[in-house]
Order: sequence, then C-alpha cells, then structure tokens
Amino acid sequence: MRRDIVLCGTGGQGTVLASRLLATAAMRKGLPVKTAETIGMAQRGGSVLSHVRVGEGVASPLVGSGRADVILAFEPAEAARQLRLLRPGGAVVVSNRPVVPVSAVTGGPAYDLDAVMGYLRGAVSNLTVVDADAAARELGSAKVLNVLLLGAAARTGTLGFTVDEVRAAVHHVVPERFLALNDRALDYAKEEPCR
Repeated sequence: MRRDIVLCGTGGQGTVLASRLLATAAMRKGLPVKTAETIGMAQRGGSVLSHVRVGEGVASPLVGSGRADVILAFEPAEAARQLRLLRPGGAVVVSNRPVVPVSAVTGGPAYDLDAVMGYLRGAVSNLTVVDADAAARELGSAKVLNVLLLGAAARTGTLGFTVDEVRAAVHHVVPERFLALNDRALDYAKEEPCR
C-alpha cells in the first residue's frame, strides 16, 4: 500500500494526534511511514498541517503539491487552503464546523461558510462532509472530531486503513478512560456515509 495523506485544521482540534494514529496504524501493519507537522501559532487557533506518507520508497515526509491521495480537514477554510496538495481524483473528508478567525470578528473579512463549502463542492469530486455539530450532540463531546474524521475517511475506502485498523491504533495510543468515547466516534454514522 502507498498513501499520501494530509491532515489540516487549527490548533486544539487534534490534528497532530490524528496523524500519530495513522502512523501507528501503518506501523502495526508493518508499513514504512513518515510524518511531519507544520504548526503555526497553533495554541492560538493557528493553522496546523500534518503530512503522513505510508509505503515503500517514501523519501521525504512532506506531501508535494498535487500528490495527496486524501485530505482530512478539521476546518473547511483549511481544506480550501490545502487543496493545492490534492492529486486529481483525490478525496477530501471535511468537517463542516468553522473556526472563525479573530480577524473576521475584529473588522477583517467575514468568514462565509456557505461560500467555502460551495467552493469545496465545486472543486472536489470525491468530497465527504461530516456534520461535526450533529456528531458532537449525539456523541456528547466535540473533542473526538479527529477520530470522527478518521472513521469517516476509513469508511470511504480512500484512507488505506479500515475502521478496525484505526480502532487498533486508537486503543494502542489513547488512554483507556477515553476509549469508549473514541470507539463511538469511530462508529458514528456507520450505517450511512456522512455526506
């Protein structure tokens, strides 16, 4: 298996943990994996970008422009910002919950979620949109957005890992007291795809 995966979001959304879970899933399958993160002012809600490259012959941990098989986006505008990394025909799994930048509430340009989602729908043929607010209400927590997106991506078949392989990684990395919640997040909307 060979997979180039990009994860993007803002600080505090669990992007780095999600990339660690993917790397763990790869290692548990005996696959070579390289990862890298770019974290810009993440503690203040800044952009976070993680690269996960799985498979033989991967020399660099960074996914080049037009090379990502899948983008997992924890925030819609971050998805739009990173689309240059997606290969033609690649997939995007995105949360529909915006993280409005401070500049938008202090007189800068407004954050137009409808415009961002419209852009993504027009630019990406293989797009899965996860209703993060509905999931948070049903699960009782918004803190498992990262595992929720991993589960949704695994169900699309584009991630290169099954839900059970992701679950094994979660059980290997996440403290036991959080496992039940993370299992529910992985299984969220199992019967129907998040679209």
